[in-house]
Amino acid sequence: MTSNSRARVRVAALIFLMVNAVIFGVGIVAVLSIPALAAQASFWIPVVVLASFLLSPPLSWILAPTMMLRFMRAHHFVQAHPHRTS
Repeated sequence: MTSNSRARVRVAALIFLMVNAVIFGVGIVAVLSIPALAAQASFWIPVVVLASFLLSPPLSWILAPTMMLRFMRAHHFVQAHPHRTS
């Protein structure tokens, strides 16, 4: 595993809970605000919980490089201009 992959796993793990919370929040608001779904909330709320746990890891993995871009750009700039002071 390269250091870039290791960093991506770490960032994905850090943002997993936030992504999960957002997916769950959107799903639960949808269930409770749509009358047809709210009538069957005892079925749909567990579906939302399960779906949020299933969707969060791949979305976190996809978002991790975007979260790392600022650090990568700064690191690249320092390597390209090692004697530059700001």
